[in-house]
Amino acid sequence: MIRSTADFARHVGLARTTVSRVLNGQPGLKQKTIDRVQRALAETGFTPNAHALHLRGKRTSMIGICMEDLATPPAVRKLATLQRVLRARGFSSLIEVFTPGAGREVVRHFLSLRVEAVVFIGHFHREEIEARIAELIAHGIPHLVIDHYGLKNANTVALDRAAGMAAVVNHLLDHGHRRFGLIGISKGPVSRIDRLSGIQAALSARGLDFDACTLTLDHLHERRNDFQYGRKLAASFMAQPVRPTAFLGHNDEIAIGALRGLRDAGLKLPRDASITGFNNQDICQMTAPTLTTVDQNIEGTVATAAELILAQLDRPLRAKPIIRTIEPRLVIGDSTGPVKA
Repeated sequence: MIRSTADFARHVGLARTTVSRVLNGQPGLKQKTIDRVQRALAETGFTPNAHALHLRGKRTSMIGICMEDLATPPAVRKLATLQRVLRARGFSSLIEVFTPGAGREVVRHFLSLRVEAVVFIGHFHREEIEARIAELIAHGIPHLVIDHYGLKNANTVALDRAAGMAAVVNHLLDHGHRRFGLIGISKGPVSRIDRLSGIQAALSARGLDFDACTLTLDHLHERRNDFQYGRKLAASFMAQPVRPTAFLGHNDEIAIGALRGLRDAGLKLPRDASITGFNNQDICQMTAPTLTTVDQNIEGTVATAAELILAQLDRPLRAKPIIRTIEPRLVIGDSTGPVKA
C-alpha cells in the first residue's frame, strides 16, 4: 500500500528527493526520470499530498465555494457547472454550506486549507457576508459573489432579476392584463426584492400604480413545500371577490403549484388566467400548459464568474470591486395569453 511519497519512491526505485523534485516540477532532471515517475503515478494512482506541496511553495489549485444552501435546483446547477469549469482549468473545489452564524468558521477553514480564492453562491445575510468579504480582502484572497448584488466591496456576478421580471410583466401587459396576483414574491428570500423592483418599474413605465394593480396573499400560508404553497395560494385567490387575471410566481415550483390549483378550481389556462414562473427549469416543459418563465442563463453566469475569479489569481487585489450583470431571457410558454374579454 502506497501511502506517502517515501512509499512511492521505494516503489519506483528512486531516491525520495528525486521523486519530490519531479512532483514539484523542479528543473535539471533527465526526461527518462520524469517519464519513469509519471508512468508509476499512472500505474499506482498515487496522489501527492496537496498541502505538503503547498508548504514547498506549490499552488494548491483549490477554490473554496460557499453555498447559501443546496435546496434549490438553480443553485445546484450553478455549483455543478462552476465545479466542472474549474476542473477543466485544473482547479479542484472545496464546498461548504454557509449557514447563518457559521460564515466565519467556513471562511477560516478555507484559509487554513490555503485556498486560492473563495466563491459565494446565493443570497446571504448582508452583515455577515460583508464581514467575510472584508476578512478575505485583509488576507489578500480573491473572492467573487454569484447572485447577491449590492454588497459592500464585493466582486459580483448577478442575474438582472429586475429586468427578467419586468420582461414578464411587459409580456402580460401587452396581452391586456392589468390585475396581477403575486405568488411567493412579497416575502421570503432576498431575491424577491429585485423581482418586486422589476414589477414596479414595468408598471410605472406604463403609467400604472403598483398597489392598485397587484394583490398578494402570501401571508395566508406558511411556505414549506413550494409546490403546495403555490397550490394553496391559488385556492385563496379563487376565493377573492375580484380575481387577478395574471399570476406571477417567485419561481417555477410555486408557479406550477398555483397552475395546478387554478386548474383544480375549474379554470382553463391561459383562457381564464395567465401564470408565469422564474428560472426555466426542465419541468416547465412538462406542465400542461407549458410554463412561461425566465431563464437565468446559468452557463453564461458561471463562465463569466470563472473567468473573473481566475483572472484575480497571482495578482494584487483590485481596489474597485468588479461588477458584472447577466441578462435574463424570457421563455414564452403556453401558460400566458390575452386577458379574457
